[in-house]
Amino acid sequence: MQIRFGYDLVYITPSPTHMILLLHSQPGPGQRLLIPDNMLVDPPIPLNFYTDAFGNPCTRLELPGGTIRLTTDALLEDPGVPEPEAPWAEELPVRALSSEILVYLLSSRYCDTENLMAEAWRLFQFVAPGWGRVQAICDFVHQHVTFGYHHARATRTASETYTEGRGVCRDFAHLAVTLCRCMNIPARYCTVYLGDIGIPPVDAPMDFAACMEVYLSGGWYMFDPRNNARRIGRLMIARGRDAGDVAISTAFGPSTLQSFRVWTDEVR
Repeated sequence: MQIRFGYDLVYITPSPTHMILLLHSQPGPGQRLLIPDNMLVDPPIPLNFYTDAFGNPCTRLELPGGTIRLTTDALLEDPGVPEPEAPWAEELPVRALSSEILVYLLSSRYCDTENLMAEAWRLFQFVAPGWGRVQAICDFVHQHVTFGYHHARATRTASETYTEGRGVCRDFAHLAVTLCRCMNIPARYCTVYLGDIGIPPVDAPMDFAACMEVYLSGGWYMFDPRNNARRIGRLMIARGRDAGDVAISTAFGPSTLQSFRVWTDEVR
């Protein structure tokens, strides 16, 4: 199948402001860009590209002050089938993890493992290790946390999500990532495009979504504690330890996101 995706963002800055953007897609296995998601800037300004420590393509730019619009409109070829399951996938002992993987067991800004370690072991130590344990963690988070856009708070940590029992998709992901790390399962936070493909349409504004990847049997596997389902057409944007590593924009000065529109639609 083909999926049209993109964004239309308008920022206002009172003075020249440097910014980093993480908005470039990273197609996965079986996916192919038919029309690339090249960023268009109005008014035109120079763009500089680099790859961050987590392998994400990033854009640096100097906003001149005033209003600036960032857009892309791209086309993806996707297999059109739900994400694969691997119920046979196993956890690896910590001693077998490479240094590059080990970082995804550590506490981070929003994934405060030290505050949830005892509770994670209380909840999941008797669950069979491997894929089933990760799914049990996702089942728990999906049931324990109440979703609502009005619950959004940019500073909420995983332990606060656990205590408050509410949040948005990033909070679901942070809590699941943290519980996995507490159980010595490497987990990383992801931002993605995720349309309502293969499910009943959702009556809510389209947004970038948060989910997680876990490391089992020597590979990374996608899990989605917010929706708790294998989905069609999920498209990766960025991966990191938590949301602090993969913010869609980081401004080094005052800035206001005046308008925000995202789309991910099957082309029929």
